[in-house]
Amino acid sequence: MRRFLIGIAGLVALGAVVYQLAERIPAVQDAVMRAAMKALIAGAPQSLFEQNALRAVLCGTASPLPHPTRAKACVAVIAADKVWVVDTGPGSWNRLALLRVDPAKIGGVLFTHLHSDHIGDLGELNLNTWVAGRPEALRVFGPPGVDRVVAGFQEAYALDNGYRIAHHGADFLPADRGQMVALPVQGPADNGKPQTVLEEGDLKITAFPVHHDPVKPAYGYRFDYKGRSIVVSGDTAKSESLVAAASGADVLFHEAQANHLVAMLGEAAAAAGRPRIAKIMNDIPSYHTSPVDAAEEANTAGVKLLVFYHLTPSPRFGLMEHAFFRGVSDVRKGDWRMGEDGMLVELPAGSSEVKVSQLGE
Repeated sequence: MRRFLIGIAGLVALGAVVYQLAERIPAVQDAVMRAAMKALIAGAPQSLFEQNALRAVLCGTASPLPHPTRAKACVAVIAADKVWVVDTGPGSWNRLALLRVDPAKIGGVLFTHLHSDHIGDLGELNLNTWVAGRPEALRVFGPPGVDRVVAGFQEAYALDNGYRIAHHGADFLPADRGQMVALPVQGPADNGKPQTVLEEGDLKITAFPVHHDPVKPAYGYRFDYKGRSIVVSGDTAKSESLVAAASGADVLFHEAQANHLVAMLGEAAAAAGRPRIAKIMNDIPSYHTSPVDAAEEANTAGVKLLVFYHLTPSPRFGLMEHAFFRGVSDVRKGDWRMGEDGMLVELPAGSSEVKVSQLGE
């Protein structure tokens, strides 16, 4: 045994010496880098766009509070050979790029409301999908006021767009394809009833009102495709209109705020002499939904799978996860998951199956 262990130690030492020598040789460096770049540049499997299923990828699961690994709110729904991005929170474009979701297949953006943590990456998403070969101007749906948001981002990026056209050529980057088109969704704001936002082929997208006062209006969205359905809550307090819109849905992506943890943050802020943070922590419980309340909504709606996202405060370790979702398993009658950036949910057509995996694994 001793000789065996000595032999293993010798091999490890030899390997370390060989590695140290190899990393100094340019040809070895280049060979390793070529392999790494090949893996890096490869796109996500095109099976994501096979039209035999409705799919969703979480491209941002955090709230406005800082988190080291989670992007802000973003859900990418894939249907009819296109990507429909619900909210573009800061860091969400970077997450989509890391997940290698084909940027040229963007169908449009749908804003639930116009808080900064839901709109912050619109400029980056527009620019990068244009550069990647998006075939048309980017459609941006949202509550009244979305035209102001789009115009602001368009102006902020106008010089950058011009530089890139001058550098790469107008034939490569047609200016009209780099534009955005604001499409305000008026109906739910006027009468409080769901409104069809878009119908393309087998895909139907419906907007419905939710309670995020004083943010008015605020919407959630339902996607129906070949008999399968996904609902995204946006930010909301417990909402009867959400329950109605999610009735019978396969998957509900619902925001979640653990108010007992938010209260602890407020107490800590006050004790640390940060009264402004303490006030904010005291204010926000009124317009978000606790995990237990969201579980009750999912039960009432008869949802197969409940996925929590827009987590406030987003858990950073296992014990915090247990504290965050305390009581959910006692209430929830069906399957539920904590959302993670990169989570992929697939709903095959003609089936009741719900597949959950991590994109890239």
